[in-house]
Amino acid sequence: MMLDLVVVGLGYVGLPLAARACAAGLTTAGYDTDTTVVAGLNARRSHIGDVDDARLAGMFTAGFRAGQDPSVISRAGTVVICVPTDLTADGSPDLTAVRAASTRVAAALRPGTLVVLESTSYPGTTQDVVRPLLEQGSGLRVGEDFHLAYSPERIDPGNPLFGLRNTPKVVSGCTPLCAKHATAFYSRLVDTLVVAKGTREAEMAKLLENTYRYVNIALVDEIALCCDAMGIDVWDVLHCAATKPFGYAPFRPGAGVGGHCIPVDPHYLAAGADAAGSPLRLVATARAVLDDMPRHVADRAAALLTGRGKRVAGAEILLLGAAYKPDVADIRNSPAAPVARRLREHGAHVLYHDPSVPALTVDGVTVRRAPELAPALAAADLAILLQDHACYGAPLMTRSPCPVLDTRGRLFGPRVTRL
Repeated sequence: MMLDLVVVGLGYVGLPLAARACAAGLTTAGYDTDTTVVAGLNARRSHIGDVDDARLAGMFTAGFRAGQDPSVISRAGTVVICVPTDLTADGSPDLTAVRAASTRVAAALRPGTLVVLESTSYPGTTQDVVRPLLEQGSGLRVGEDFHLAYSPERIDPGNPLFGLRNTPKVVSGCTPLCAKHATAFYSRLVDTLVVAKGTREAEMAKLLENTYRYVNIALVDEIALCCDAMGIDVWDVLHCAATKPFGYAPFRPGAGVGGHCIPVDPHYLAAGADAAGSPLRLVATARAVLDDMPRHVADRAAALLTGRGKRVAGAEILLLGAAYKPDVADIRNSPAAPVARRLREHGAHVLYHDPSVPALTVDGVTVRRAPELAPALAAADLAILLQDHACYGAPLMTRSPCPVLDTRGRLFGPRVTRL
C-alpha cells in the first residue's frame, strides 16, 4: 500500500508532524533507528510532551505505524527528514544523523517522490550534503526524477498558542518545481506558507530566528550582571523598557539557555559564516556570556550562603526546575546541569525538584530528586529557582523557609534574592 508520508526521525519535530498529518487525513508512517522510541510508540506511549498518549492513540486509529524497516520509505509519496543536528565535542556541527538518514532514503527512493529536510543546519546543507547523497545513492536526479526541498521546523515545545498548523511554514526547493511540490504538500498541513527564494535562504532564516534570541538573551544576561554591580534592579529596568510599544522586544535573563535550538543553532550559523570568511563576532561574544551564566548563578548562590554565615561546602542546595523551559519535561542542554556541576565543585550537596523530570544525571552522577517541594524547601540551606514552572507560584515560594535565589525574576519577599 502506498503512503502519503513517511517521517524519518520521530523526535520532538517528527512526531508532531506525523500527528498533524494523520489529523489532516494523510496516510502516514514513521521510521526511526531508536528501538526504544519505536517500541514505546507502538505500545501507545508517547515520549514527546506535545503529543500525549491520547493523541498518539488517535494516530494509530488513523493507520499510523512506527518501525525500523527503511523499506517503508519506498512506499511514500513524500519523505520528511526530521533527525537531530547536534554538535561534536568541540562544538562543531555534527551532520551524522542527516547523512545517515539521507543515505537510507536514497536506497529506497523511487521516481516522483518529494523529499524534505526539516532538520536545522547551516546554509548549503540541502544542496551540498543531502542532494549528492540522494542522487548518488538512488541514481535519480533532483528536479527531474524526484523533488528535494527544505522547510525549517518551528516547533516550540509546550506552547499552547502556536502549533504546527497555525505557525507560518517556510518552504523552499532546489528548483522551482521542487518548491511547487513542497508547497502543495505543506498546504495540506498548515494555514500559512512562506515560500523562500531558495534552500539556502530558508536554512539561513531558521538560523537567524534562533540566533536573534540567543544574542538578545546574552544581552539581557550581561545587563543583569552590570545592574547587579551598579546596585540597579534589573527586573524593574526590564519592566520599564518593555512598556515601549515600538523598537524593543522584551527578553529575560536567566541561568543559561537550553533546549535543542537556542544553544545549538548559533554554532551552525557561526560555522557557516566562518567557512564563508565572514565570522560573526557578535555571536561569539554572546556565546561567551551565555556559557558563563551557570557559573555566575552558582557562584552567586555560594556568595549568598557565605553572606548568611554558612559554609558552601556541605550545604544542601535545592535546584527548582531541571527542564530547560517552564512546564515541559525536556532537559536537553538545561542550565540545571552546569549549575549543579559548579555547585558540586564548591562542595555543596545538590538536589533538585521538578514534577515533570523523573531523573537528572550530571557527568554520570545522578542528582538526588526531591519528590515533594515543601519538605525539600524546609530541609535546604538555599533554593535556586532555575525555571518558573507553574508549581513554583509566588504565594508558596515567598513563604519558603529557606532563602531563594530567583533567576527568573518572578518572586518577592524578604528571603528572596533576585538575579
